Amino acid sequence: MPVYRQIARNGLWDNNIVFGQLLALCPLLAVTGTATNGLGMGLATLAVLVLSGLAVSLCRGAITPEIRIPAFVLIIACIVTVVDMALNAWLHDLHKVLGLFIPLIVTNCAILGRAEAFASRRGPLQSAFDGLMMGAGFTLALVLLGAAREILGSGTIFANADVLLGPAFGFLEQVLIPDYGGFLILVLPPGGFIMLGLLLALKAVLDRRAADRAGDPLDARIEKVFTAAGVLEPGAEGENA
Repeated sequence: MPVYRQIARNGLWDNNIVFGQLLALCPLLAVTGTATNGLGMGLATLAVLVLSGLAVSLCRGAITPEIRIPAFVLIIACIVTVVDMALNAWLHDLHKVLGLFIPLIVTNCAILGRAEAFASRRGPLQSAFDGLMMGAGFTLALVLLGAAREILGSGTIFANADVLLGPAFGFLEQVLIPDYGGFLILVLPPGGFIMLGLLLALKAVLDRRAADRAGDPLDARIEKVFTAAGVLEPGAEGENA
C-alpha cells in the first residue's frame, strides 16, 4: 500500500503533469476556456495514460531496448486513435470542440515519459494505477484552470456540459454570477497564462507551508526537479555516473 500511496501522491500533487512538470501546456492553455472542455480533454488523456501504461507493461518483455521508443510511440498512437474515434462516435460535439488536440495527445511527452520511466519497468497493475493517477492529476489541473477562467470570465461553470458531455452531465452546468458582464481577457489565451501563473504560485505557497510543518528544509525541497521520468535531486547525476 505505501507504494500505491506514493504513486497517487506523485500523480495528483508532487509530480503533477501541469503543476509539477509544466508539461502539456499547449492543450492546457488552448482548451481550458471552460471547465467542460477541460474535463473532456482530461478524461481523454486519462484513458490514454491508463491504457498505454497497461499495454507497455504487458509488452515490455517482448520489446528490445533498441526499439523501445518507436514501439512506445506506436502503442500510444494506436490508443489515441481509438480514443479519438470513440469521442467522434459518442461525444461528437465535444470532439468538434477539442478538434486537433485529441490526436496531438500522441505528442504529449508526459505520456511517453511515463511509459519509458515507469510502465516499462513495473507490473501491469502498478503501471495502470500510475496512469490513472497521472491522468487524474492532469484532469484536475485542466478543470481547475478551466473553472477559474470560466467563473471569472463568464460567471458560469461547466457551460454546455449537457451538450458536450451528454445529458447525464447537465447537472454540472451552473450560473454563478447572474447578469455578469464578463471579463473577456480571462477566456482568451492570455487569461490562460495569467490563471496558470496564479495557480502555480498557490501550489508553491502550499508546498512551502507543508515543508515548514514537516520540518523539511525548504532549500533542499526547492532544488528537487520534477520530470516526466520522476524526481531528480541534487547530486543524483553524480551518483548515477
